[in-house]
Amino acid sequence: MDRTRTRPRVLAVVLLATVALLGGALPAHAGSDPYCGIRWGSLPEAAPPAYSPGTVADVRAGQHPCFDRLVVDLQDAGGTSGYAVRYVEQVGAQGSGTPVPARGGAVLQVIVQAPAYDDAYRPTYQPTDPTEVVAVGGARTLQQVAWAGSFEGQTSLAVGTRARLPFRVFVLDGAPGTADGARLVLDVAHRW
Repeated sequence: MDRTRTRPRVLAVVLLATVALLGGALPAHAGSDPYCGIRWGSLPEAAPPAYSPGTVADVRAGQHPCFDRLVVDLQDAGGTSGYAVRYVEQVGAQGSGTPVPARGGAVLQVIVQAPAYDDAYRPTYQPTDPTEVVAVGGARTLQQVAWAGSFEGQTSLAVGTRARLPFRVFVLDGAPGTADGARLVLDVAHRW
């Protein structure tokens, strides 16, 4: 047997086995994807309004390991509510266009195609503090949620974020405390 030919083959086999072991271990160790499997972007997202979008009943926030979440609860929603969410330089208040300040490195304009008042123009949701609609003090990404008003059948929020980060928006059936409701959900990733 020629040892000069065998040694390179053995080294090649050992090298390939090492690469295979390390190559197989590295992606699993890296968190099953670059970041929590998030493949969202930061471009505008929108959906047309439903026949009966309902009215805004509540706004709440939560934190997850990979993202912060903002939820707008809708009551009497006969279908999914329409929405438009995008990063902007400044959010203008509904009706007047007056700038609505929001802390953070970036701001998301969230427009829900549902009013925060009923058919008799009585409020269905009115924040106690329009500058701090919901407490986000412990959040990693959300810095502030400010009220931008409800006018002509739509409600707006200025959502200050730490930076321009990936987000997703979707609507779920059902809302807490309502027989016929929906939830508009905005998730903003902690990082790219």
